[in-house]
Amino acid sequence: MREILNDIDQWRSQNKRVAVARVVDIEGSGPRDPGAAMAVNQDGVVSGSVSGGCVEGAVVAEALEILASNSPGRLVKFGYSDDEAFAVGLTCGGVVHLFIQPLNW
Repeated sequence: MREILNDIDQWRSQNKRVAVARVVDIEGSGPRDPGAAMAVNQDGVVSGSVSGGCVEGAVVAEALEILASNSPGRLVKFGYSDDEAFAVGLTCGGVVHLFIQPLNW
């Protein structure tokens, strides 16, 4: 989480809307441990990582959807058995649970 704070501060000073995705649980083998975080600003610019690259694109899409819909946030999961996760490369055999929420200044 600390690695993304500088970018979040910069985006805040630019009045950019930001969503943060955090790994809250993994089942089986996962690319990143719980606590890993990624921030996405309204322009789709990313800081940090929740999967080492294998589902980042799908997480960005979820984060932008949350920002666009003014959602308070939601729990999402990606796993080996999910067609979308497999398509983006989550082949480690586990399931990654993420909580994605907008930051409110």
